[in-house]
Amino acid sequence: MIYQLSNEFLSISIASLGAELQSIFHKEHKLEYMWNANPAFWSKKSPVLFPIVGGLKNNTYRFEGKPYHLSRHGFARERNFEVTDQTDNSITFTLVADDDTLQVYPFHFRFSVIYTLVQNNLQVTYEVINAGNEKMYFSVGAHPAFTVPLAEGSAFTDHYLLFSDDETVGKWPLSPEGLIETAPLSLLENENTLPLTKELFYGDALVIKGLKSNSISILNHKNEHGLKFSYSNFPFMGIWSFKDADFVCIEPWCGIADSVNASGDIREKEGINILSSNEVFTRSWSIELF
Repeated sequence: MIYQLSNEFLSISIASLGAELQSIFHKEHKLEYMWNANPAFWSKKSPVLFPIVGGLKNNTYRFEGKPYHLSRHGFARERNFEVTDQTDNSITFTLVADDDTLQVYPFHFRFSVIYTLVQNNLQVTYEVINAGNEKMYFSVGAHPAFTVPLAEGSAFTDHYLLFSDDETVGKWPLSPEGLIETAPLSLLENENTLPLTKELFYGDALVIKGLKSNSISILNHKNEHGLKFSYSNFPFMGIWSFKDADFVCIEPWCGIADSVNASGDIREKEGINILSSNEVFTRSWSIELF
């Protein structure tokens, strides 16, 4: 089922399947900001990543000596969420552990995704609650795909990413199995601008650890249209496009794919988050559209 929210600036739609954002339409500019999910390239628009981010070594992790199997980015994106709250400017989608999830992820959880419109901003909040009696291990992340080029009269290569801070960071290569390699390659050297080219993504996603920036903007040299993507307390970032596709994903993550040297024990997984019984974890990101 598709749900809609609207104010005087924006109209958005979200699918109950995966609580996945489907559309962000700017009313004044008459522009759609989300990727169109062309199946010739990538048929998703904004999957929600939970309870893992990225891939596991052999699609397997161990907890208390028992192996469990999860595909890349976890199961939330393939599950139907229930709408548990709705107001004029916000809507909450919730997924609760059940017999099926417990077969592959032995933790009792309540996971909500909250979409809120504030003028020309969309705010998205993830709320994870440990509904069990034992410690819970999880990751969560975003994967929204934005159309590039955004408006007529511009090309993909007219666009660039603007980081809020000067950055000196590398990109962590991915193995053919989607695992994090042991050393980064150069990406930014005391700079805040990254030109967009299709070739930038021929080696898969740009996986970045430890950005100082709390926002990344998609801008271009031909017109004033773009977006500012703001986030906080996400220690990992993915920037990705499918080969030769007209979109760019900005993906703040609380979690990361296994490394090629991962032990497989979820308690030792890089970037894993831990919640005690009844504890609540929240993270938010937002998009300003112009």
